[in-house]
Amino acid sequence: MADLLRKPFGSHGKVHDISPLSAGWRYVGFGLYQLRAGEEAAEQTGDREVILVMVQGKAAITAADRDWGILGQRMDVFEKTPPHCLYVPNGSSWQVRAETDCVVAVCSAPGRGGHPARRIGPEGITLTQRGEGSNTRWINNIAMEAEDFCDSLLVTEVFTPSGNWSSYPSHRHDEDDFPRITYLEETYYHRINPGRGWGLQRVYTDDGTLDEAMAVRDGDVVLVPRGHHPCGAPHGFELYYLNVMAGPLRKWRFVAAPEMEG
Repeated sequence: MADLLRKPFGSHGKVHDISPLSAGWRYVGFGLYQLRAGEEAAEQTGDREVILVMVQGKAAITAADRDWGILGQRMDVFEKTPPHCLYVPNGSSWQVRAETDCVVAVCSAPGRGGHPARRIGPEGITLTQRGEGSNTRWINNIAMEAEDFCDSLLVTEVFTPSGNWSSYPSHRHDEDDFPRITYLEETYYHRINPGRGWGLQRVYTDDGTLDEAMAVRDGDVVLVPRGHHPCGAPHGFELYYLNVMAGPLRKWRFVAAPEMEG
């Protein structure tokens, strides 16, 4: 089995630490801190740009030689309110001090120093419906293609209602052939409501050389190096995921699975 499903290290501290080296690819990194009130976390960005996403809880953040105050508002991700986030360029550092118990995602990709540090949201982020029927889900775009304050990162969060499908129809973005398709590696950080529940994600290629179906639990991360990657929320369980994408070109162009056509 391909090593695509990454379980958290525990329930406290840095519980995910996915680098391009550990993922076996070139661009996307993803880390996750679960902090108790009063605890701190800090990192250097090095040659990578970072978006800190306050998944839930509140924290005082300093970054790029500036005090950004207290970020965060929702105490539970399933409140679905817009997230508070911070863009931190390469060649700088950041520090977080938890004001409440909090979950902080660290989304990273190669940086070129083209953009200054800045707050992202909650202003300007609107929960938007995508799809219809059992394919309905709700999107908070954090840093997609329309936002031009990043060098490489594409970041969004998605809420999938009970019984619905998401990242669907099945699609892939694993070739560097713009404008038809772009090569983008991707991580999915999953949360489940209620937390004892589970969801499904399949990652598969047209030729079947990669075909993995995974039961995802609250807090799991799935790597998508190539292929199609739909998700399902079983009846009774609501699914959230935070997507991080990056590749050689900061454009999101995809191709639908052949079984979806016609």
